[in-house]
Amino acid sequence: MSDAVQAIKRGGVKGKTGDDILAEVPAYDLIELFFFAYRDFVSDPDRILDEFGFGRAHHRVLHFVDRQPGLTIAELLDILRITKQSLNRVLKELIEKDFVTSSTGTSDRRQRHLQTTPIGHELAIRLSKLQTRRIMKALGGLEPDAKEVISNYLLRLIDPDDRAHVERLVFSTPSE
Repeated sequence: MSDAVQAIKRGGVKGKTGDDILAEVPAYDLIELFFFAYRDFVSDPDRILDEFGFGRAHHRVLHFVDRQPGLTIAELLDILRITKQSLNRVLKELIEKDFVTSSTGTSDRRQRHLQTTPIGHELAIRLSKLQTRRIMKALGGLEPDAKEVISNYLLRLIDPDDRAHVERLVFSTPSE
């Protein structure tokens, strides 16, 4: 358990608020665990993506386009919080290699709607299954409510002004 978490559980440091404790005692263990967990979480897909000449940016685009067919470029930019230039480079490759298609909007011809092709969908599912396997192994042997506790914790790491938006993205079905 991190020194910062232990200090808070003990009732804090005399005369200090939670923010003061964290300023004095960084949660290095939690920070580093996040780093190593993320490193390994993405390592399985990285190996497969490399076979196609793709990287993590391709994975993120493929994931969200597959989960939300018809997603617009503007919506994808909002989700990923990357520049249009960065997205265009990645999207161009995914379209040229036939993993994603882009079509003109019916109500607004300026909009571009994205969806995965059959091979794009197959790759997105393959990568998601790899990551799901790692998640399920990690949840194995934990308390039955661990997934809910972890989901709530991860949501609390998201900026409060974006939390409701992320909840809608994550917990609603693609057709909603």
